[in-house]
Amino acid sequence: MIKILKGNIIFTKEMNHFEVYENGYVVVENGKVKLVTKDLPEMYQNTAVEDMGNQLIIPGFVDLHVHAPQWLNTGIGYSKELLPWLNEYTFPLESDFDNIEFAEEHYKNFIQDLWEAGTTRACIFATRHKPATALLIKLLKESGLGAYVGKVNMDRNSTPKLQENTEQSIQETIELLEEDPSLYEAFANSDSTEAPLVQYILTPRFVPSTTSALMKALGEIAVKYHLPIQSHLCENRSEVAWVKELHPDINSFTEVYDHFGLIQPGRTIMAHCIYNTDSEIEILKKKRVYVAHCPQSNFNLASGIMPLRKYLNLNIPVGLGSDVGGGHVLDMTRHIEACITASKMYFVDHPDYAPISISEAFYLATKGGGSFFGKVGSFEEGYDFDALVINDSSLKMNGTPTLVERLEKFIYTGSSQNISKRFVRGEVLERR
Repeated sequence: MIKILKGNIIFTKEMNHFEVYENGYVVVENGKVKLVTKDLPEMYQNTAVEDMGNQLIIPGFVDLHVHAPQWLNTGIGYSKELLPWLNEYTFPLESDFDNIEFAEEHYKNFIQDLWEAGTTRACIFATRHKPATALLIKLLKESGLGAYVGKVNMDRNSTPKLQENTEQSIQETIELLEEDPSLYEAFANSDSTEAPLVQYILTPRFVPSTTSALMKALGEIAVKYHLPIQSHLCENRSEVAWVKELHPDINSFTEVYDHFGLIQPGRTIMAHCIYNTDSEIEILKKKRVYVAHCPQSNFNLASGIMPLRKYLNLNIPVGLGSDVGGGHVLDMTRHIEACITASKMYFVDHPDYAPISISEAFYLATKGGGSFFGKVGSFEEGYDFDALVINDSSLKMNGTPTLVERLEKFIYTGSSQNISKRFVRGEVLERR
């Protein structure tokens, strides 16, 4: 099936440069980009064209790190730092997800808000509850959005109602996989050409909440099912010190994960990475670990500023994460903005690390994070056509702005109200 859209097309093939096609065409075949061109080839002259007029056509946004249950807590408790905030706000809220009716209402609203924000792919933490996690997976499949989703594993240092035992955590993780093999079969099958939109990702909360026995078992599960992994790393100074107390025989936070097989080359996401030492960063580079940069959350919880430019200079893959509820909105334009602001503040005291440009930040929110999903986040040939159509006519500007200036204006001053269409793999996603 061929679909052709006409409009003002903008995307980033490389971080430092916008690809711009004013009044251009994107040809989509079976959900994938076939061609982006200024002039439509003769072979497509008799194919219907959906004309978006003067609107912008951009890749859909990718949220590389978000907590679905914490959506209810956005904007609350930010006078606390990370560990007190978890204990006073996050753990009590997540405990309520043992109530499946509560979970269903909340997760439906969360998914609707993801759609509203223009997030077409996301890496999502659920809670430790198996039934609620299975429900979230089901609802995401029905939504048409793309996602990696994981049941949170945590068998120590939590509230009594939320903490699970080690055997339960392992067993329920395996049951989720075996009860729905579509969640992992694409990873294990090298001949698979089209992975399902919703897949499983192993999700140990972080080192302080997972025992050595649990981490070892999860590392073995990762290998057996060829699963990706997501967790938190070096977010807060107190957290880093706590990990050292828990594992005095292991040199660093990063090496704890690596020791237990929870850093799988090219298949692991670590969120935050603010206080990594140079030796830890070398491990991230060697193992091709994805870093989920969550600047808004880092501001809200007074965690610090990640040295983003340092990671980019080392060619470590980076994407942006909302980290809702540490972040207070799902809208990735706010996180693009926060990414640029954080880099400018870091530059003040570290002049060797230049601030991030608008094209770089946009890349991180599209192709940077999207590459964890495969060919996602760009309009290059063979990429999934995940896209947003932006009607920015309400955003008044002086003179005749360029398309890049219009995109920048949308990022800084626009909202979800400016998104007129959303596509995932070429399919239009309607409001549910």
